[in-house]
Formats: sequence, structure tokens, C-alpha cells
Amino acid sequence: MHPVAFRIGGLAVYWYGVLAATALILGLWTASRRAPRDGLPAEVIADLGIWLMIGAFAGARLLYAVTFWREEFAGRPWYEIFALRAGGVFYGGLMGASLVTMVYAWVRRLPLWKIADALAPSIALGHALGRIGCFMTGCCYGSPTALPWGVCFPPGHATHPQSVHPTQLYEAGLDALLYGGLAWRHRHKRYDGQVFAHYLIAYAVIRFGVEFFRGDYEVRYLGGWAKPGQLVSLPILVIGLALAWRLRRNRPARP
Repeated sequence: MHPVAFRIGGLAVYWYGVLAATALILGLWTASRRAPRDGLPAEVIADLGIWLMIGAFAGARLLYAVTFWREEFAGRPWYEIFALRAGGVFYGGLMGASLVTMVYAWVRRLPLWKIADALAPSIALGHALGRIGCFMTGCCYGSPTALPWGVCFPPGHATHPQSVHPTQLYEAGLDALLYGGLAWRHRHKRYDGQVFAHYLIAYAVIRFGVEFFRGDYEVRYLGGWAKPGQLVSLPILVIGLALAWRLRRNRPARP
């Protein structure tokens, strides 16, 4: 755990910010490289980039506030929800970015599912880097474990001196594999929207599984069995399956 990457005079530059910026740049670059395969100009992805940042940030902070309202936001000014500090829920960011993309495609009269397919692998790539940032910061940590690959965060961390699951690295590795699988699928897809639908399905399964090893949630549901991330994963999985089924049925017939 090393939150600070480097210092410039008295200014500390944090690993989370460095990796988040790297994730955004690599994500947009790889998506712009895929876009022409679907007949989309690379500039479409570049123009969408700033709106994706705004939508993802707003969505991530809103869902974070809903999840941790009692612990962090109750009785405080509402505008602190959008404070530029650590704290966000990935699913909220995904929802915010998806909404922005839908509006952007509608206003610009662009094919939504082609854009979604170009972006889907890049979401997994960016998320893998983001989870490494979580590991360096010490957030999203795991539950106690006696396994040999357990990690012990330094004094001052909520888990010290226990050894815990490196859940951030679990998810980073799985997201990296997902990126490779989705990039391959994009080159061999059978209908528009397939790559994005497969992303929703695969990530929902990954997140649901990794959540079993998370130890940073105090909020539980369904009698203490389900964590917030698992409750959101289930409808995301259903949406992904329904989307794949619907788009597959509506794909144009081959000549």
C-alpha cells in the first residue's frame, strides 16, 4: 500500500489518480482503434471522452452516496456528494457513462450498439488499472484469510495486522482477462451489441464472485448474506442476458 506515487514540491500525486488517468487514456485509445472496424470514425470516441468522464464520475459518486449515506453523508451538505475525492461505486459509474453514451448517440444520430461494442473491452481494461489503484490506496480490501497470498496492510489501515484477501488484485486480473476475451469477440462478433452484452454478463459474474471475499462493507442485505455489489450484479446479469437475446433475435439475416 503506497498511496502517493511521487511529490512535486509540496504537491502529492497519488497512484489512484495516476492509474485512473492512464485507464482513461488507454481506454479511449483502444476504443478509437476498434471503432473503424464498425465503420465509425475514431473521432467519435474522442469526442465522447469528456462526456464519459462526467457521466462516470457523477454516477459513481451518486451510487456511493446512496450506499454509504448514513456513514458519510447524513447531515452534511448535499453538494459534498460530488466532492473531488476518493469514493465511488463502479456500477454507478457504468450506469452514468451508459446514459451519457445513449444521449450522445441519439443527439449525433450515431449507431448506439456499434459505439457500445467499441467501448466495452476498454471498460474492462480501465477497470483493471483502477483496481490496481485501489490496491495501492488500500480501499476495496478483502476479508481475513490464512492463505499464503494474503496481504497485510500497514499500520493505520482498517485491517492491520490481519492478513486479508487481495480482492483488488483478484478483480484486476479477471478484468484483464475479460479485456482480452472481449477484444477477441469484437473481431468475431455476429451482431451489433454482442460485445457490450457479453461484457455485462461476464463482469456481473466476476463482481458477484469477488464480492464474497470483500471485507470493506458494513452494509449487508438479505439477512447478512448479500453485499451491495452482489445485489446490483444480479440485475446487471439479467440485463446482459436479455440484451444478448434481444439483439441476437433482431440481427439482420445473412444473405
